Amino acid sequence: MRVLVVEDEQDLADAIARGLRREGYAVDVSHAGDDALVKASTYPYDLVCLDLNLPRLDGREVCRRLRAEDRRDGAAQPRILMLTARGALDDRIGGLDDGADDYLVKPFELRELAARVRALLRRPGEPANGQLRVGAIELDPARHTASHGGTLLDLTPKEFSLLRYFLSRAGEVLSEFELLTHVWDENANPLTRTVRVTVMTLRRKLAAAGGLSVETTLSPGAQQPIETVPGVGYRLRADA
Repeated sequence: MRVLVVEDEQDLADAIARGLRREGYAVDVSHAGDDALVKASTYPYDLVCLDLNLPRLDGREVCRRLRAEDRRDGAAQPRILMLTARGALDDRIGGLDDGADDYLVKPFELRELAARVRALLRRPGEPANGQLRVGAIELDPARHTASHGGTLLDLTPKEFSLLRYFLSRAGEVLSEFELLTHVWDENANPLTRTVRVTVMTLRRKLAAAGGLSVETTLSPGAQQPIETVPGVGYRLRADA
């Protein structure tokens, strides 16, 4: 999942970004409203953490413009979590009426922010605790743990994020471009093999936890949780 943090205070923006990255999200940061709109029109964010007091274009106007735009790729609009020191009832109502999905008053604990982000990104039908399960694979975003067949997986932050995205879209064919834009941040180089390499290392760890050898994951006809769909991308089997 990819998040845009829009906050003009550098230290707070960095702290929020670090906390969300530890949760497994790909995070970009913007310090001004107009720059945030440019980023949001370029990348398919799943959620925007939006400060109200921004230079050049305030958060409420950014929120209104985000809600007025259609996503070019046909994807759902990002969820919007407003972050502000204005805690008055009228301010909260105004932000929600402008299109925000939730409203968090500063100062706040990063744990609460992370919990609100998880809740906003929870898909219909997911359990309230946000845990994901497909076949023998389980992932707990709150505890940042994942397992296959009951065996804990030792994943890098990016492998964890990639597995989380696969689990949220189980059974669907996902292109390398979609994975790159939803799991990596704006610093990712689309000309490198970063997606293929991360898929390969994730496959090996899933295979090892499932009692399969590394050679099995390299076998063209091998049954493995993450399948290659030639010429298209990858798919996590719904019965993985």
